[in-house]
Amino acid sequence: MKLYENGVYLVNGNTLVEDGPDAKAAIAKQVGREVSKEEAAKATIAYGILEEHNVSGNMDALQIKFDKITSHDITYVGIIQTARASGLEKFPIPYILTNCHNSLCAVGGTINEDDHMFGLSCAKRYGGIYVPPHQAVIHQFAREMLAGGGKMILGSDSHTRYGALGTMAVGEGGPELVKQLLNKTYDIARPDVVGVYMTGSLRPGVGPQDVALAIIGEVFAKGYVKNKVMEFVGEGVKNLSVDTRIGIDVMTTETTCLSSIWKTDDAVREYYDIHGRVEEYKELNPGQVAYYDGMIEINLDEIKPMIAMPFHPSNTYTIEELKANLMDILDDCEKRAKVSLDGQVDFTLKDKVRNGKLYVDQGIIAGCAGGGFENITDAADILKGASIGPDEFTLSVYPASTPIYMELVKNGCVATLMETGAIVKTAFCGPCFGAGDTPGNNGFSIRHSTRNFPNREGSKLQNGQIASVALMDARSIAATAANKGYLTAADEIDVNYTKPKYYFDKNIYANRVFDSHGVADPSQEVKFGPNIKDWPAMSALPEHMILKVVSEIHDPVTTTDELIPSGETSSYRSNPLGLAEFTLSRKDPAYVGRAKEVQAGQKAIEAGSAPEEALPEVANVMDAIRGSYGDASWKNIGIGSTIFAVKPGDGSAREQAASCQKVLGGWANIANEYATKRYRSNLINWGMLPFTIPEGALPFANGDYLFVPNIREAISSKKTEIEAYVVKDGAMKRFDLQMGALTDDEREIILDGCLINYYRAHN
Repeated sequence: MKLYENGVYLVNGNTLVEDGPDAKAAIAKQVGREVSKEEAAKATIAYGILEEHNVSGNMDALQIKFDKITSHDITYVGIIQTARASGLEKFPIPYILTNCHNSLCAVGGTINEDDHMFGLSCAKRYGGIYVPPHQAVIHQFAREMLAGGGKMILGSDSHTRYGALGTMAVGEGGPELVKQLLNKTYDIARPDVVGVYMTGSLRPGVGPQDVALAIIGEVFAKGYVKNKVMEFVGEGVKNLSVDTRIGIDVMTTETTCLSSIWKTDDAVREYYDIHGRVEEYKELNPGQVAYYDGMIEINLDEIKPMIAMPFHPSNTYTIEELKANLMDILDDCEKRAKVSLDGQVDFTLKDKVRNGKLYVDQGIIAGCAGGGFENITDAADILKGASIGPDEFTLSVYPASTPIYMELVKNGCVATLMETGAIVKTAFCGPCFGAGDTPGNNGFSIRHSTRNFPNREGSKLQNGQIASVALMDARSIAATAANKGYLTAADEIDVNYTKPKYYFDKNIYANRVFDSHGVADPSQEVKFGPNIKDWPAMSALPEHMILKVVSEIHDPVTTTDELIPSGETSSYRSNPLGLAEFTLSRKDPAYVGRAKEVQAGQKAIEAGSAPEEALPEVANVMDAIRGSYGDASWKNIGIGSTIFAVKPGDGSAREQAASCQKVLGGWANIANEYATKRYRSNLINWGMLPFTIPEGALPFANGDYLFVPNIREAISSKKTEIEAYVVKDGAMKRFDLQMGALTDDEREIILDGCLINYYRAHN
């Protein structure tokens, strides 16, 4: 795999010319004319789709209107509640509500199914589509029923990726979907486009997860595609089945790219035809000369079975390499764990080594990444006639949709898998985010799913629990299962892959999915369960701001799972105050208490009383501030909390990673950089200040008070450098905060205090 240092021209779809002094002449020699970089940049597939969906008239400052939006059952309640509070009357574009995260209804009494009934009633009232639990995971339903060539889809899940079908899809936090529901736009600077040029063919036993992990391992740490669009081109694309392309595509989220798009061909046309939607197919290819801001060149012949060891999808090795250097790599995992787990528990995988081989406790093939038809049929071929054995090792398989499950029943694959001792379950995202098949303490799971972040599988460090996940392809998971839990790559065994044809049964959805066909019914009452709560009132940004640092995180990357845990907390995402109690609970359990103490001061100000009574320590802070700012008073100062993290926001699109902080009185994050655009957008949409400071010396510590004078004026006047002070021991020490680019609307949202306030003020 090669990452180009400069931009690259793709000529005639099959020749790469790196940008440089001789590039124009080399291109002219091939195509018979000079081509400017500006012209070539417009010849990417991505540019064409963005141009068709941009309503700003300015391709450098995009205002995108999407064709469709989609959410699942731990995001749509909050989104619709926000939109209702902002004046929602009807879904203006198709909005699909799937139920694949809280579908087990296993936590919190009735509240999961209450959320589902809320979703169904809203689909009826506002004119949407409702997919009941166990029918399909969100992204598989989108592939089967929503995607279209040249279309754009916005989803409130980070793995919203349908590029292999010619659909540019973006995963964002809920407020960005609210904007679409209120006929607003998705506003971003035009993203760079990075080409992924593929040659060759995959060897037997190598699957989509192997390709995806190879890419993630190369690009994540370098930030090579961060917030950019990945465009898959080259002759190698045609050698990949559509299921394989889909499996690679969905994992591009773990590179931190913004979106993805692929060239399309007759195989994609056949996919649409199989699903009864051939009219949605559109042939997509880059122009004769297309310019890419970067290029990843991949020879598929060279990809080997891969594994991403704990605790990140970028911690990648070939399985061959892992076996050859087993104890050294396990030692490295222990060192990484000391950072990821803050030394709270002893972690080792060395006790999994038996007779020189790595033993795993669990295998799972599931969700939007692993639950595809081809992954499971190949796994069944590998396991045919085998037994997973009666020891600790277990194997669970979750087809990504009921139509896939039905076809696997009809062609005998389910019987083949179950005969081995595997369990085949319904469509469910739980194993991906910690709400299903949780391993035992010290358990080690290999999964064809999307993520393996710390604690994602349900363990709690403060209770002395730890389990860990490695990511692998379904084929190597099946090979390991056939070897009764001893780690085995799929290319180590001889298999006859039967590649059965897929037949889609449209009646499964026709008989069960509610589709309003865009017709709203205002007479339909929205059904509220007792856990569904409105967002609490939030104040506008004050003239000056006092911030107390209530958490300090120095991990290289902080995931959204660490900001607000997944798994058992998911049931409470319809209840902002209830969910907020879990904020940073696995990373910094003292955070909630500290934040509430600070929030008491702000609540006192809002009630017209002296904050010193609720927060006595702020009296000395105010005395120091008045020494330099004589006009400072509780009439023009607000009090809030902030956290520092080196690089927060990797992972899920969940808005709650930001909103829970705001609900607890958070007014800002301070970081060296933000891991993803979507997390920074979530902060902004909840009225929180996304500050940055240069990497290096930290001017404050956990527990310190900061004073940011004239913050309201600074945001209004578009300042990018903002003065701030550490207030300590009666003195004020100056330092500077940076504020990256904000759109005009984003500035207004921050000034108003949150997106809900913004719409109330401007509608």
